[in-house]
Amino acid sequence: MDLFEHVRKEETRREAPLAARMRPRTLDEFLGQETIVGSGRLLRRAIESDRLFSSLIFWGPPGTGKTTLAMIIANLTQAYFVTLSAVLDGVADLRRVVDEARERRALYAKRTILLVDEIHRWNKAQQDGLLPVVEDGTITLIGATTENPYFSIIGPLISRSRVFRFQTLSHTQLEDLIRRALADQERGYGNRRIEISPEALHHLAEIAGGDARTALNALELAVESTPPDAEGVYQITLEVAEESIQKRALHYDKSGDEHYDTVSAFIKSVRGSDPDAALYYLAKMIAAGEDPRFILRRLLVLAAEDIGLASPMAIVVVAACAQAFEWVGMPEGQYHLAEATLYLATTHKSNSVGAYWKALAEIEEHGYVPPPIYLRDTHTLLDSERYLAKAYKYPHDYPTGWVKQRYLPEGVQGGWFRPKGHGHEQRILETLKQLKQEK
Repeated sequence: MDLFEHVRKEETRREAPLAARMRPRTLDEFLGQETIVGSGRLLRRAIESDRLFSSLIFWGPPGTGKTTLAMIIANLTQAYFVTLSAVLDGVADLRRVVDEARERRALYAKRTILLVDEIHRWNKAQQDGLLPVVEDGTITLIGATTENPYFSIIGPLISRSRVFRFQTLSHTQLEDLIRRALADQERGYGNRRIEISPEALHHLAEIAGGDARTALNALELAVESTPPDAEGVYQITLEVAEESIQKRALHYDKSGDEHYDTVSAFIKSVRGSDPDAALYYLAKMIAAGEDPRFILRRLLVLAAEDIGLASPMAIVVVAACAQAFEWVGMPEGQYHLAEATLYLATTHKSNSVGAYWKALAEIEEHGYVPPPIYLRDTHTLLDSERYLAKAYKYPHDYPTGWVKQRYLPEGVQGGWFRPKGHGHEQRILETLKQLKQEK
């Protein structure tokens, strides 16, 4: 590296965002994830002894230290460390890295550690390209992902790796991170006279939502946009902090874990008749940018699956709210989302409509049996069978509109539909009971 290149790198480092400058360089500086790299943990011991031979998958929300821990490993290992971005780099880049790793291993017996950031963005063919070199040890892989690797990464690669799940940072850890940035004279704001109120510190840590990058970016905006007072002190008040991070960071990926976890909690809260919880998860999804039509589709399913005949108006209400949403749109359409949610959460519940799946299972297991001849279309019958069709009894010819008659094919027992007697199903049970007595 010549003098000019060194100067350019120093300038780039100084001009980098605060979050990049404050990236931990050692395990002692690394905050959070104690269950993964805490004192005495297996991964920490492997990193410190430079005996990292197994490939790793780091999985967790943004700003929790996945890439940072990989860079710490890069600083501590004697192996050659190389980084690829699944967003920017493709098969050609991977081939180049693999060829160089093989040559390095053959000529110098030197291992290669490869960090693939956002690895879930590579398709199956690209991930397949890693298998042979991970299998034979040419490359030790570190894959960083915000999505569930058991869905987004191919099984053979998962089976050859250890998966570590990263958690969001705690409020206390984020406050410590902010204090560290304010005190660090080399990378942070230690050379400036900055006073931050306890309320401002609490707000920055609270609204960051467990994301270290978000907290540091907000701190940087607060400091850089605040002029010093007459004594040269930068006063970071609650008002300044609120302006620098006005909206809470909501971790939510429409195809990731937060999506599935939140939707699951929403549906289970509605099913469990907890309107407050249902509204809470509904608000989370809307605030995070979920498609309202997806939510309404889920509510339409729930109206049949978990409520059904216990409250037949449920599906009518949800369908009406869905239509009203199409006419109104956002933001007023949130009223219709809330109305549909509250109606389902507070009405009677029954899963008796699920009897359909039992009938389907009967056919799949035992095959379909044709209906009795007297139930068939007379146009499909042979001349020799037409007299049998006369055995059909037309219910409206009888005083109660019902007559005893077998509708299921011979040999099929039925008994799948079993109303639980909740809400409107109580009337259904009474009707069925009365019909049985008439038999």
